[in-house]
Amino acid sequence: MQQSSISMGRAAYQHYIPPNFGYVENDLYRCGQPNELNFPFMEKLNLRCIVWLAPEEPNQNVMNFVDDQEIQLHHLGVLESGNASDPITEDMILEAFNLILDKQNHPMAIMCNIGRHRTGTVVGCLRKLQRWNLASIFEEYRRFAGPKVRLLNEQFIELFDTDLVRIPVDPPEWL
Repeated sequence: MQQSSISMGRAAYQHYIPPNFGYVENDLYRCGQPNELNFPFMEKLNLRCIVWLAPEEPNQNVMNFVDDQEIQLHHLGVLESGNASDPITEDMILEAFNLILDKQNHPMAIMCNIGRHRTGTVVGCLRKLQRWNLASIFEEYRRFAGPKVRLLNEQFIELFDTDLVRIPVDPPEWL
């Protein structure tokens, strides 16, 4: 059976978008680690900053892309234990928010290896700061996490104290 040109076009186009790519807010994106096929798409975002949440460094191709595009990379994912399955910390979230809420860093992307758990937790905490209801926050988290939902991350989002976040004098319009 022959596949329609529309579905073939979508399949081909998806190879150019990084895994778990999503629009969070104006000039704020989320995704997993991009590969060489994703770089032309990523270039169009005109990123100034990437918040990298994985414990390990991005691969060399990503590092080369960041250098070529003159993007600031902030590696926040380093954990004391070095265990990639350790949950994200409150300090990591607050450090990420210092970058995310600074309009000078935009356009920016929030990333981890696959763009599911650490990225989803940061975005979930941002949604809580934006006063989204928990059902909507968890729906968004689960949409990106797929079958690998981590209840500890949802609990972290639910218990995250937004009063700890320093809001800048001139925050992004979406806050």
